[in-house]
Amino acid sequence: RMGCWILNESLSITIVILWLGVNLYLFIDTFLWYEEEESFHYTRAMLGSTLAWARASALCLNFNCMLILLPVCRNLISFIRGVSTCCRGPWRRQLDKNLKFHKLVAYGIAVNTTIHIVAHLFNLERYHLSQSEDAEGLLAALSKLGNTPNESYLNPVRTFHRNTTTELLTTIAGVTGLVISLALVLIMTSSTEFIRQFSYELFWYTHHLFAIFFISLAVHGAGQIIRGQTPESLLLHNVTFCRDHYAEWQATALCPVPQFSGKEPSAWKWVLGPVVLYACERIIRFWRSQQEVVIIKVVSHPSAVLELHLRKRDFKMAPGQYILIQCPSISPLEWHPFTLTSAPQEDFFSVHIRAAGDWTGALFKAFGAEGQTLKELHSLPRLAVDGPFGAALTDVFHYPVSVCIAAGIGVTPFASLLKSLWYKCCESRSQTRLSKVYFYWICRDARAFEWFADLLLSLETRMSEQGEAHFLSYHIFLTGWDENQAIHIALHWDENTDVITGLKQKTFYGRPNWNNEFKQIAYSHPSSSIGVFFCGPKSLSKTLQRMCRLYSSADPRGVHFYYNKESF
Repeated sequence: RMGCWILNESLSITIVILWLGVNLYLFIDTFLWYEEEESFHYTRAMLGSTLAWARASALCLNFNCMLILLPVCRNLISFIRGVSTCCRGPWRRQLDKNLKFHKLVAYGIAVNTTIHIVAHLFNLERYHLSQSEDAEGLLAALSKLGNTPNESYLNPVRTFHRNTTTELLTTIAGVTGLVISLALVLIMTSSTEFIRQFSYELFWYTHHLFAIFFISLAVHGAGQIIRGQTPESLLLHNVTFCRDHYAEWQATALCPVPQFSGKEPSAWKWVLGPVVLYACERIIRFWRSQQEVVIIKVVSHPSAVLELHLRKRDFKMAPGQYILIQCPSISPLEWHPFTLTSAPQEDFFSVHIRAAGDWTGALFKAFGAEGQTLKELHSLPRLAVDGPFGAALTDVFHYPVSVCIAAGIGVTPFASLLKSLWYKCCESRSQTRLSKVYFYWICRDARAFEWFADLLLSLETRMSEQGEAHFLSYHIFLTGWDENQAIHIALHWDENTDVITGLKQKTFYGRPNWNNEFKQIAYSHPSSSIGVFFCGPKSLSKTLQRMCRLYSSADPRGVHFYYNKESF
């Protein structure tokens, strides 16, 4: 069974198809133009079809370089998200896939760069061979142009006695092309999942080679190694007639010597707008980084989790949003995303940070979280905060039924949501469509429950007092335990509260049977639109996507699951 859930996926596919379609159109249209354009007739005679391959891929490269920065303009995306009249429903959810689109465009840049490089390597070799002593006929005549006064050259390689590598490194196009290629290789290889998990800092710093990439791209075309016949020359020099009379070019007025010029650089025109937008993004980030952030509380939790309570002037947030944090004493350049775990109703905002890398480990050390006692608040390092930024979880209140699923530290986005429910679900239920929340948390370490259990306990107590205990249904799954824990659990199994969390709802041991869970939810809400929100590993994300497809009804009046994944 499929259903309206496909609308969200079809929009994603539509965007990909649209992007591919524009790329194909630009490539084919440019390719055919260079294959037929009269001003490049003599250039084609020397280079063949690789001229068109190089120019078509260059245009597609410019197009994708225009797009690559837009998905990472977080403030722009937050602005678009806030304009609800322009961005509703499934279209709004596409904004959460900004990084996926960013990666897709990066692959497009890589493919077109490869085509462009290979085509120009062939072009350079053909330019070089056209200057050899074995070259004859029209090729030899074209290559000799520029050797005498009042002549413009077509072949940028002026002698056969220099190898192509030396020739490459003595041109603007060659040097900038090499810089662009090296920057792209470093950026893309350091963006792999393995590198980002092994060293996020390496990924962060190499990604900033984009500045060198764009500067080199803007200058690249100034080399003008691809040259065509000038419009004035075409009026005097009839290519159709004169190409067969190359020996008479200097002897007859019917075929004067053709004049050539290179195209003006155009890449900068494509990327100027997005670069300016991104520059504004960084200026806003810098301005925000100078605003004072007050640390009012620090708590060290088990499983290497640090909780920070912060205040900042005019800071406004919504459940599920995230911020970027910088610690100048650790790194003046690095910004790291963390989901907000506080509610909008609180007079502070909080994050929970797990020590899982070099930067977070250094932050732990800077706050004294490695020892028995934390540092005094006045001696803590300064933090800078940018945001908050919108994320998929902001849409939880837009559904009558929401299913929130977290794995491990992925529970942090839902802390904000549950706290917000704690504050307003009982007082202002009439103002929201939300009538039922299912919460699932899968975790392997029992100690990780400790910081979150207090929140669930207070929420459980509050809703029971208000007679709204049915509003939240939560299921906690523990996937890892040792023998001592198993014995302790067995001995206290008959107690009224759970031995691990202290909640009335007992902890489940093992992994959820998602078929049974989704089947039960679909049965309980037969005609509802159900939002499914997930934060956790990709493998589980694919499973949940499949469940949403499977249990969405083909009947428009039936139950429909809409999948949303938390991402930065």
